[in-house]
Amino acid sequence: MFTTLAHPKPTSAEARAALLEDPGFGRVFTDHMVTVKWTPEAGWHEAQVRAREPFQLDPAAAVLHYAQEIFEGLKAYRTGNAGVALFRPEENARRFARSAERMAMPVVPEALFLEAVEALVRIDKDWIPDGEGSLYLRPFMFANEPFLGVRPAGEYIFCVIACPVGAYFKGGAKPVTVWATDQYSRAAPGGTGAAKCGGNYAASLLAQAEATRNGCDQVVFLDAAQHRWVEELGGMNVFFVFDDGSIQTPPLSGTILAGVTRESIIALARAQGRKVTEAPYDFDTWKADAASGRLRETFACGTAAVIAAIGEIRFPGGSFKIADGQDGPATLALRQELTAIQRGNAPDPYGWRRAVEGV
Repeated sequence: MFTTLAHPKPTSAEARAALLEDPGFGRVFTDHMVTVKWTPEAGWHEAQVRAREPFQLDPAAAVLHYAQEIFEGLKAYRTGNAGVALFRPEENARRFARSAERMAMPVVPEALFLEAVEALVRIDKDWIPDGEGSLYLRPFMFANEPFLGVRPAGEYIFCVIACPVGAYFKGGAKPVTVWATDQYSRAAPGGTGAAKCGGNYAASLLAQAEATRNGCDQVVFLDAAQHRWVEELGGMNVFFVFDDGSIQTPPLSGTILAGVTRESIIALARAQGRKVTEAPYDFDTWKADAASGRLRETFACGTAAVIAAIGEIRFPGGSFKIADGQDGPATLALRQELTAIQRGNAPDPYGWRRAVEGV
């Protein structure tokens, strides 16, 4: 289905090697991108693999005024057998479809989503770093119809770009400090909290700036109605590990993003014999359980960082630490098992790895 257009000036092997020495996260991009257009008359059409370049948008493009935009994030890994694999991309495709439906946008068929992602991985395979690095893939869709009127747009572009990334944390994973905001909310019932749309992240930036001012790495949001129940971080789900080995995470009630990493951790923890509960957890209980020692670990999870221990929570008027503020055994075990499956260093009984053919 995809037409490949020759890149007029691809990055040389020497220049690429220099960039891959320290790509950071989201700063270096590969040579190509995938684009597919949609209109009511033609449906999905004009599927191309082509040189990465800026879009030309009309100033009245709907995305610039009414924020019809969604995105995903997933990774391609070099595996032990010299191949390349994606981690549960079907789940990203399904979440992308749910986000599209919530934002009144056309649904990208799962097969088209997967074909687009794999086409980009194949043509830019040399950009996948070795070692702890990976290729971060960003599928996204936006409304490009030029009009000024509040209604769903009639034209869309689906695109996939990629960037090589190193380890999320310099010097290895380390516990993070989070700021619990009592002023800002990420999402409310009936809103777009369960959709992966740019507006949710834009709304979190002021709270993230507040967290930074208070010396924290991330912000954790409470529910919008009571500012009582712990929901999620700005871009990560959160888990709590108790002294009896059980694990709890907030339920997916429509205000929390259904993370692919979150779902994977629940499956792995249960396979380890741990009791996992999806139930509300309020902020005051979080403080009390940390003080009493009942709560032994707290960690956040997402595609970028995989699993990050939370060592300290700060809030207006105080702070508290989780145990000794270090990685706990459950956090370490789950991170090691998950990353081993992702990279092909361990058996995959769940069928989560998807090999990219032709790489």
